[in-house]
Amino acid sequence: MKPSIQPNKIVVLSGSGISAESGLPTFRDSGGLWKQYSWQEVASPEGWATRPQAVLDFYNERRAQAWVAQPNAAHLAIASLEERYEVVVITQNVDELHERAGSSHVIHVHGRIAFARGTSVPPKRYRLDAAPISLGQLCEDGTQLRPDIVWFGEDIEHYGEARAHVATASKVLVVGTSLSVFPAASLATLARGRAEKVLVAFDVEKIPYGFKFLRGKAAALIPTLAENWLRQDKAGDLTASETVS
Repeated sequence: MKPSIQPNKIVVLSGSGISAESGLPTFRDSGGLWKQYSWQEVASPEGWATRPQAVLDFYNERRAQAWVAQPNAAHLAIASLEERYEVVVITQNVDELHERAGSSHVIHVHGRIAFARGTSVPPKRYRLDAAPISLGQLCEDGTQLRPDIVWFGEDIEHYGEARAHVATASKVLVVGTSLSVFPAASLATLARGRAEKVLVAFDVEKIPYGFKFLRGKAAALIPTLAENWLRQDKAGDLTASETVS
């Protein structure tokens, strides 16, 4: 039996496109980071084992960039939805632009660049903000600190929790992702048939069934969508109050 849809719940699935509009580089597009770097060398357990300094240098640069970036209009509009809705943001992004925009419930399935962790199991995590990680900088358990990032070949985080949220949302917004990175991309397919479903992006491999596709920049499109959803909800409240009176 499927879980009940929560009428006041919005789930946002966000990818690198929304952060790109704040000046952070994407990974997979024509000018993305994987055109400049080998992910095997800087984003895999094997790369970490053979060239740890290169991995640290790569993510130290990403951390510094993420720290100075500012939330854009799309981040702020998503946060504004909390005025009327329960909003859960499930993001593939490792920056904290959603949190800095004011979103209070953000699930990072690919890790968080502002943190480091040890390499023991279970890992101990440490907040860094913009500080770099150095080779020889150890966790309290004696293991080398590494970026708190999910690398290729590692399991994404909070997947079961993310699936449950999508399956109970009355509105699902997918923004800034081509839906090409799995298993995170499969979350969109869990949106319920009765849910309102919107996809905002420039390019997408395949539009999930039932989604309305809006092609364009998130910062231009999301504020209008958020205003419409907030207005829709207020109109519903007004109708309910008139019925009672």
